[in-house]
Amino acid sequence: MELKAKGFLFDLDGTLADSLAVVERCWCLFGEEIGVSPEEIISYIHGKPALTSLRHFMPEASEDEIMSRFRWLEKMEASDMEGVVALPGAVALLTRLEEIGAPWAIVTSGTVPIAHGRQKASGLPEPKHWVTFEKVSKGKPDPEPFLLGAQSLNLSPNDCLAFEDAQAGIYSALDAGCQVVAVHAPESMPRRQQIDAIISSLTQITVTGPDKNGVFTLHVSKNV
Repeated sequence: MELKAKGFLFDLDGTLADSLAVVERCWCLFGEEIGVSPEEIISYIHGKPALTSLRHFMPEASEDEIMSRFRWLEKMEASDMEGVVALPGAVALLTRLEEIGAPWAIVTSGTVPIAHGRQKASGLPEPKHWVTFEKVSKGKPDPEPFLLGAQSLNLSPNDCLAFEDAQAGIYSALDAGCQVVAVHAPESMPRRQQIDAIISSLTQITVTGPDKNGVFTLHVSKNV
């Protein structure tokens, strides 16, 4: 399979970096403190901004209480990098994009301290463009993060290819008008048929180009 794009937008957690252990460790501690089971916590939080999850699990809390919990979680996640590593193929793919001059950005629900910490801890190349929690008024699954990502590359969303692993992020990218490569997508996931390519690993991706119009070709190999 081949896809064409002028720029590339990447989610961070679960797409480029494996931070699952840290995320679940911190959030399950939060769940323990408020009396919510780990299963319920984990089934909701992935791909969403922390404030969205906090408001979901603390519907009666004041905004001051929410922000206090938010700062507590941010500090805990930003200081815990144990086990954070690049996912297979991530470093090679981003390095390749740098080599051929392909514009790319990271579009994450994480805050600056968490996102930058995980990028460094996992050894990923540093992007010239970031869209973090602080830059958006509405997080994933709203399209705003990927609209801002495309804007940061001076491209229209339909000229961008977005890489995502979580349903909230996939919906955000689809609704922004991006082409979408999903790193895993359950058969039962709504809107699965709208995804342009589904892979199990970034090792399945190679990129060539650009052509004279600044278009890059993404080659998707079969999962082996």
